[in-house]
Amino acid sequence: MPTLKQWGLFLGPLIFIALLLSPVPQGLSPEAWKVIAMAVLMLSWWITGAVPIAVTALLPMVCLPLLKVSTLKEATTPYANPVVYLFMGGFMLAVAMEKWNLHRRIALNIVQRTGVNANGIILGFMLATGFVSMWISNTATAVMMLPIAASVIGLLTRELSGYSEKGLRNFSVSMMLGIAYSASIGGMATLIGTPPNVVFKGYMLSAFDYEVSFSNWMIVSFPFSLLLLFCTYWLITRLLYPNRLGHFDHAIELIAEETHKLGKMSAGERATLWVFISAAGLWIFQTLINKWIPGLGLSDEIIALLAAIALFILPSEGWKGKPVLEWSDTEKLPWGILLLFGGGLSLAGALENTGVVKLIGQQFEGIQNADFLIVLGLSIVAVYLTEIMSNVALVTVMLPVVGAVAVGAGINPILMCMPVTLAASCAFMLPMSTPPNAIVFASGHLSISQMARAGFWLNIIAILLISLLCYIAIPLVFDHPVQ
Repeated sequence: MPTLKQWGLFLGPLIFIALLLSPVPQGLSPEAWKVIAMAVLMLSWWITGAVPIAVTALLPMVCLPLLKVSTLKEATTPYANPVVYLFMGGFMLAVAMEKWNLHRRIALNIVQRTGVNANGIILGFMLATGFVSMWISNTATAVMMLPIAASVIGLLTRELSGYSEKGLRNFSVSMMLGIAYSASIGGMATLIGTPPNVVFKGYMLSAFDYEVSFSNWMIVSFPFSLLLLFCTYWLITRLLYPNRLGHFDHAIELIAEETHKLGKMSAGERATLWVFISAAGLWIFQTLINKWIPGLGLSDEIIALLAAIALFILPSEGWKGKPVLEWSDTEKLPWGILLLFGGGLSLAGALENTGVVKLIGQQFEGIQNADFLIVLGLSIVAVYLTEIMSNVALVTVMLPVVGAVAVGAGINPILMCMPVTLAASCAFMLPMSTPPNAIVFASGHLSISQMARAGFWLNIIAILLISLLCYIAIPLVFDHPVQ
């Protein structure tokens, strides 16, 4: 019996060829129909995972010139979009944090300050995971936090034999779910926290020539992430898996011991910390700085690249030592994600240039207001689709369509696109939905049914929060892009 990947590998090209050979529907140009056929091929491979998603993202480079839709130069230009370099700089900062264990020190210090109560320890792990995930990948964050959490769980199981088995089991489940969910939630708070956010920024820039700043994104998304994190904590520790274990001093001792093992900050770690603080400060106060220094032209991308360059210049051990980052360290960068951004932007540009986006928008002319139900509906669709497909592929496919609908309806496209982007990171129900879920599931401390139960209710909470906060906050923070 063929697997889903095998079906996608063969059926995708067959449908692609069938569409190319079929008559062009009325209202579409031949070029537009060819782009739709390519989009179907890309979507089928993205959904089924028939080939790596970055390889699928290379198709516009090949298909658009061969199908005479655009030149090779036009097809490849989006792969050098400025937003690609924003994420590249962010990746390099994340690599430096991991190389010098700065992320581990930050996490342990946050956890160490959350008290000796069992639920306080869970909250500490969630806050630490969420904060670190704002700056490095959710996968790396989950991998880093899991062994620390497993050590705490092991110590708890050994030392507190007088407590109920159910309480110990619920503590373990809550700890694992807290780490997985916080890793996804934290990434939503910043533009560089997770790939869908950068795809959104790139789409708004290419489709509407609208610059989504780091600070404006955080004004809306950071409170949302923080609120969702505390709702998650309440849901899993108070409602679904209460442990009632009370105080547990030994866990704090263990965390203090792990912190002590790190020793004093090395020169490389200190340099990474200063670059991290400087970059975060520049991203947050970029607008004010540009006002204070007219003509400076500071942007999110420039800040990211300055941070990356600084990491290759600053020494890690005295001025004669090796730099904080060496080029060999960049082998750890997920270069495929950068290709994926370019492929998504190239596809979106082809849909725009051939009139497909305009045609979609025309179907929604006459809608006068951005009804709350529209935002709610988009959030529901995105949340449940991201359970079964890549969040990056989801926003890459949905944003051009949703943006076209917004234009046709006379609605601010940010009001419809940003909820989709945030919802794409809310894969909470299944282990295979996102890497952090799979990582904690592999620990053996929880079952699929336990994750699905928590994820089901958390999805509902996320949908409501995304819809309410975006509907209220976006009109106050973002201008209406002029196309």
